[in-house]
Amino acid sequence: MFYPGMIHPTAIIHPQARLHPTVRVGPYAIVDEAVVIGADCALGPYVHITGVTSIGTGNQFHTGCVIGDAPQDLKYKNEPTRLVIGDRNVFREHVTVHRSNKIAGQTMIGSDNFLMQHSHVAHDCVIGHHVIMAGGALLAGHVTVEDRAFISGNCMAHQFVTIGTLAIMQGGSGISKDLPPYCVAVQVNSLCGLNVIGLRRAGLNPAERQELKRVYRTLFRSGLNRAEAVARARTESAGEAATRLTEFVAASRRGVCVDAGPLPVEDDQDDAG
Repeated sequence: MFYPGMIHPTAIIHPQARLHPTVRVGPYAIVDEAVVIGADCALGPYVHITGVTSIGTGNQFHTGCVIGDAPQDLKYKNEPTRLVIGDRNVFREHVTVHRSNKIAGQTMIGSDNFLMQHSHVAHDCVIGHHVIMAGGALLAGHVTVEDRAFISGNCMAHQFVTIGTLAIMQGGSGISKDLPPYCVAVQVNSLCGLNVIGLRRAGLNPAERQELKRVYRTLFRSGLNRAEAVARARTESAGEAATRLTEFVAASRRGVCVDAGPLPVEDDQDDAG
């Protein structure tokens, strides 16, 4: 991908930048002074990597990505803040990722993530592993995205929210509250059940999925307040996944998305949300 084994003559690489000899850099790309890029990374045309940015191995940056630029925060005072990226991530066309807004913090992206065109990761976000962000998905500052979450096209996440593992946001949805693991977000701050397909692909067996179904109904469809629902769900949560769902809801400081009631969503016979 992208001019194997070479740096295009039109690229601008700061002499203090540290690039592994296997890094490929396309036309008109710019790499600034405090950037470190690991082995087998590829920068497409017009990519700009800046800030105090550390990038692992095997990452791909497609045309027009801007990685490590200053946070869009009025409190930011041009400090040399940080961005850390793991291994084997794909950043498609015009993805933007901003560094943290304070020296004490950092924006962090794990490994094996896929960020599609025009998606945006703001300052101080923490993204785990195997996360997918579809085109136009937007994360505000300080958002946490746990492993294997799926954020569909044109979704929006408010600052400081957490998106749980294996959760999915349907296209065009928005959240300003935490999205619990294994759940499906629709519309605004609403849930419509469990991510059944994602649970199967992750290897959860029918018993685990049935337990999650029972706990989901207790937490979101029982009519109990949150404290009462959590207390009851804890008596029903024997498995790791169900316990994780219950404790995520219990620990949320922003509050969690709420069940939207009956909606025309995909179901199945044994383990629908």
